[in-house]
Amino acid sequence: MSAWAGAASAVTVGQVAPDFERMPLKGGQPVNLSDYLGQVIYLDFWASWCGPCRQSMPLMNEMYQDLSGQGFLVLAVNLDAYIDKALKFLKQYPVSYPVVRDIGGVLPEIYGLQGMPTAYLIDRKGIVRYVHHGFRRGDAPDIREAVETLLREQRQ
Repeated sequence: MSAWAGAASAVTVGQVAPDFERMPLKGGQPVNLSDYLGQVIYLDFWASWCGPCRQSMPLMNEMYQDLSGQGFLVLAVNLDAYIDKALKFLKQYPVSYPVVRDIGGVLPEIYGLQGMPTAYLIDRKGIVRYVHHGFRRGDAPDIREAVETLLREQRQ
């Protein structure tokens, strides 16, 4: 069985992160979560109408820029119904990490989202190690610590 199997219920800590393929928000080739196996991934679900996303995305972008050379990736999944709203948001809050669209909203059901934003910290082997619901500015140091811990413990 693949380390990136599909899920039948909400994803929790200790489970394999369900693989998926989605198109980048700004066009290009399809992106698969499994493409990033071997990296520590912060899988971030967001939408333009999400107030806390206005705080989290710039901070996650900063963390991505600081730690990407160590094998860290932020992969953002946009849940907006209309692409123009997502693009407008990203113009105001630009990020340098990959952003994909979930047309049809299948991934929130698979991952068991309970609020926005929700993020899953996935280790190099594809296992969910941390789930973060919501976001407050004070959350960033704890998230960074969790990311850095995984980067240290799983150096190849």
